[in-house]
Amino acid sequence: MTLIPRTDLDVFPLNLGGNTFGWTSDRETSFAVLDAFVAAGGNFIDTADSYAMWAEGSDGGDSERVLGEWFTARGNRDRVILATKLGGKPGREGLSAQNAAAALDESLQRLQTGYIDLYYAHYDDEDVSIEEQVKIAGSLVESGKVKHVGLSNFTPERMREWFDTAQRLGQPAPVAIQPQYNLLARADYEQGYAPIARDFDVAVFPYFALASGFLTGKYRTAEDLEGADRKDFAAGYLTEDGLKVVDELVRIAEARDAEPATVALAWLLAKDTVTAPIASASKPEQLPALMAAPALELTADEVATLDAASAIFA
Repeated sequence: MTLIPRTDLDVFPLNLGGNTFGWTSDRETSFAVLDAFVAAGGNFIDTADSYAMWAEGSDGGDSERVLGEWFTARGNRDRVILATKLGGKPGREGLSAQNAAAALDESLQRLQTGYIDLYYAHYDDEDVSIEEQVKIAGSLVESGKVKHVGLSNFTPERMREWFDTAQRLGQPAPVAIQPQYNLLARADYEQGYAPIARDFDVAVFPYFALASGFLTGKYRTAEDLEGADRKDFAAGYLTEDGLKVVDELVRIAEARDAEPATVALAWLLAKDTVTAPIASASKPEQLPALMAAPALELTADEVATLDAASAIFA
């Protein structure tokens, strides 16, 4: 388990992504994934009010509704650390005070809970000054409905300003950031966000940790992508350079009797600023490879090999 700095939130170092719930996983399958996750020792779930707005006929809220029904059915809300986000749901875009308060109440209703453990601003809102954003976030924490706040999809410059402003105003500072980071997307994080994590002692929960499934090793040709749930997300990684990384992942995985996904997540956990990667499972059978990552300690040579194979993305 890993303690998020400046909190009492002790999390399993694999953050289960809720983007599949109500999308590629129906209610019954979502419940099965969630049950298997907690049975294996997981306790940290990530969602957003906008999930799964990209699905046909959805305007978001699907994942939160499924989670709320699961919490109520299992009676386990107090044993799960819950993260969700505001600012991206159609009709609830932006970080104004009025929108943030309304979005929070609507998320709580869908989630069938009275509080959020970690509440992210999903996207920056340049129509709202950073100082105002900081004050609004502070009011949400003061309300008791939010325990801690986090930031996702801000530029490094605006994110750093957020931390500095919270410190200057004596307002609650973010305890976590959620950047994109994986073997095929390194430069933005390593050059822009990792220094923020170090400077402000903040937890890091990378999204797209498996590059939309590409780092599982199951997509090696264009034909492999046909019919895939995440075809549009993963297709951009199917390049000569991307496949070189997958080849090394598979080689190391075979040598360690592990899955490529496990190795890809273990590589992230080997980085000193990463707290827990976010990865999702659309069915329970996909969970063991994810849950095995914290126990797989890569050697320095294995990390260096993957660093070199993915250097073009850094």
